[in-house]
Amino acid sequence: MSTVDHGTGGAYSPEPEDPRDRGLGELVKDLASQTSTLVSQEIKLAQAEVTQKGKLAGKGAGMLAGAAVAALLGLGAFTALLIVALDSVLPLWLAALIVTLLWLAVAAALGMAGKKALQASTPPAPQTVETVKEDIEWAKTRTGSGPR
Repeated sequence: MSTVDHGTGGAYSPEPEDPRDRGLGELVKDLASQTSTLVSQEIKLAQAEVTQKGKLAGKGAGMLAGAAVAALLGLGAFTALLIVALDSVLPLWLAALIVTLLWLAVAAALGMAGKKALQASTPPAPQTVETVKEDIEWAKTRTGSGPR
C-alpha cells in the first residue's frame, strides 16, 4: 500500500508494514536473512577482538623471551662475581647456595610478571559477548506475539 506524501510534493512512499500483517513464509525468510547478517557481523567483530588480544599476547611473550635471553647472558658472569665476592667471607659452597637462591627468586618474579601479562590478554571478545546478549534481547522482543 502507498499513500501520497504531501511533504515531498506528492511523491509516493511506502507505509511501514506491521509484521502481524505479513505471511508466515515472508516472516521466516526475513528472519533467516536477518539472522545470517547478524551472525556474520558478530563473527567479524569477534575476529577483530581476538586479533587485537593476540597482538597484546604476542608482545607480552616477546618481552618475556627477551628478558630470558638478557638474563641468561648476564647470569654466568654475574653469578661468578657474586660467588667470588661471597667466598672471601663465607665457605665456597655457602656462597654458591646463596647466589643460587637469589637467582631462583629473580626467576620467580619474572615468571609471575609474565603470567600476569598473558592473563591480561585472555578474555576474548568481551564486546562481542555483550552485543550477542543485546541481539538475543532484540530477537525476543521482535518475536513476541501481540494482539492484531
